[in-house]
Amino acid sequence: MEKAVYQRSKLYMGGHPLCSGCMHGLIGKLILDTLEELEIAPENTTLLFPPGCGPQQDFCININTVMVGLGRSAAVATGIKRGNPDHFVLCWDGDGADAAIGIGDVIHAAARKENITVIMVNNSLFANTGGQMAPTTLLGQKSTTCPQGRKEDVEGYPINLAEILAQVEGTRFSARMAVYDPAHVRKAKKALKTAFRLQVEKKGFAFVEFLSNCPTNWHMTPLKSIEHIKEMSQLQYPIGIFKGE
Repeated sequence: MEKAVYQRSKLYMGGHPLCSGCMHGLIGKLILDTLEELEIAPENTTLLFPPGCGPQQDFCININTVMVGLGRSAAVATGIKRGNPDHFVLCWDGDGADAAIGIGDVIHAAARKENITVIMVNNSLFANTGGQMAPTTLLGQKSTTCPQGRKEDVEGYPINLAEILAQVEGTRFSARMAVYDPAHVRKAKKALKTAFRLQVEKKGFAFVEFLSNCPTNWHMTPLKSIEHIKEMSQLQYPIGIFKGE
């Protein structure tokens, strides 16, 4: 008799239209699997999306979702959570949202110890709008708005949000993860479980950053983009837990 070793999450309804090789899909799978494993009821869960690559999966996720203005996820999540403290509220953002226009919202939500979970996918660009430079763009990295490569004396330095949030007293958990191989996927799943559990236990603000790729705007094959994360992105953005369990 055959034994099932894997069953697709019931929270996932179908395929997504993301670019080939994009890690957003795997990150979404981990989010849904973790919600299901922790038995967090989908009818008691709201997932907040700003404009970007994440919302491309909106139509195939069987959870309440809200599209918010770019960078406003933490602010809207605060309102939902304070109105219904037992509701599970999850922000699924990009680095363009959380490290740029929304950085104040995120940091102040952490400072207030809001009992929400923020996930930031860092592909070092404003990927969905054409590959413009983001606060997370690496020094020397080219984009449509810095075609010669980012220079510290012109565009400044990249922002390491996970480390910044670890210094905020109200932050309970801050981590940076990756999903480019099975070992890192397992670590990422463990970090998500910790972050989600802290919200369920009403222990405060949790933040998980994911290093991701963007083969389309990086002008690389998916495999080459993975090597870029290992060889370049992790030099600026090390994997690890910066505060918490």
